[in-house]
Amino acid sequence: MSEETTRYDASHIQVLEGWEAVRKRPGMYIGSTGERGLQHMVFEVANRAVNEVLAGRASTVEVTLTPDGGVRVADDGPGVPFGEAGGTGGPGLEALLTSMQTGAGPGGRHDAELGFCGMGPFVVNALSRRMTAEVRREGIRWVQAYARGVAITPPSEAGMATGSGTVIAFWPDPDIFETVECPFGALAERFRELALLNRSLEISLTDRRRPDESRSVRFRFPGGARDFVTLLDARTTAPAPTETIAFEFEDPRMAGEVEVAFRWSDSREERVRSFANSRPTIGGSHEQGFRDGVAAAINTYARKQLLLTATDPDLGAERIGEGLTAVVSVKLDHPEFEGSTRGVLGNPSVRTCVGEAVQEHLGTWLEGHPEQASAVVGRIQGARQD
Repeated sequence: MSEETTRYDASHIQVLEGWEAVRKRPGMYIGSTGERGLQHMVFEVANRAVNEVLAGRASTVEVTLTPDGGVRVADDGPGVPFGEAGGTGGPGLEALLTSMQTGAGPGGRHDAELGFCGMGPFVVNALSRRMTAEVRREGIRWVQAYARGVAITPPSEAGMATGSGTVIAFWPDPDIFETVECPFGALAERFRELALLNRSLEISLTDRRRPDESRSVRFRFPGGARDFVTLLDARTTAPAPTETIAFEFEDPRMAGEVEVAFRWSDSREERVRSFANSRPTIGGSHEQGFRDGVAAAINTYARKQLLLTATDPDLGAERIGEGLTAVVSVKLDHPEFEGSTRGVLGNPSVRTCVGEAVQEHLGTWLEGHPEQASAVVGRIQGARQD
């Protein structure tokens, strides 16, 4: 082997930045180049619009799958300026669409997280053959066009505007993706989930790709997590021995708030869903705290009512979970996740705070509903003997 073949120095290092890096390794930014990646493209663009509603600056978000294969995301907020975004501390629209955004949004617990890595719509721009932006602000309509992450026209006035808002449309690049058709069902499921976790959010999804099969859904759930539990139990025919127990609680020790709703049915299946800042999780300190609190409240009540003797062991969490449907949602100023996929919440204080809140509220409910409480304990004891 020659010296030239084996030599390696700085001249061999290829440095890719901006849109080039995104297009070279799209999976690092959106997860895949299949349908899952397309979903995250939609979520990265919709994220800003959703947070406009949660901040009270807009009232609704509309997502449309267009006949020409594009995706259109519109909100009725104040409209993002093309310059610096005033007192919000955020970038103007052109910077938002052409520069990498990193780090959590400024809203902390008040921001929902939709995308894969939270890199912002620039990633979508880089992976789209075309993107357009329309802003209605202060009586003027502004438009600009982009291609593969680069602005191809300057911002230009396009006439007078009625109302205000921002519309971003993009067309996924077929040179990048295995398919450019976004899955309606998966998008609808995630948007429904977001509306269930955020009472103030109203969001619609419309599919106009096939004129003879146009469909549209609109989501808004004033009942929050309570409505979520009802939805999760909608397919079960087993009767519910308890009503839905729901509460919200803010605790400065974890710099955040928790919303919990749960109930038991005569089904043997456990359905526990957990979320952190509206992001689905597969476990973590919030879910552990919920289970701690439920077990503590049930066992304390059972011993107080002599449903368990001094020699009986505690009712285990695995038995307590049978037939339990629950939604545990925390919204934190500083969420800490374990691992790069951010599927497990790590904040240690959250376990303590959620556990104490659940134990207190469930304990109060058990004391106030003795017949249902006895039915729950009896069911759990029966499950233990199966």
